[in-house]
Amino acid sequence: MIRLKLDEYLNNHKITRYELAKRTSISFQIIDRYYKNQLVRYDSDILDRICIALDCDICDLIEYQKSENQK
Repeated sequence: MIRLKLDEYLNNHKITRYELAKRTSISFQIIDRYYKNQLVRYDSDILDRICIALDCDICDLIEYQKSENQK
C-alpha cells in the first residue's frame, strides 16, 4: 500500500496546508486531500510542485507499506 506522509512532513516543519497551497498555487481542497491521504491516484505534477515548494524529495512524502495479504 502506498501512503502519503504529507501530514507528518508539514507538522514536523510547522507548515500549514494553507501556506503550502499558497507556495504551490494548488487549491487548498487538493492539498487537503493529499494531507488526509484521501486519494486513489496521485498526480505527478502536483507531487512535483509540492516537492519543489518544500525543498524535499518524493521519499519524504510517500512510503510503501506491505499489505498483510502480501507475502
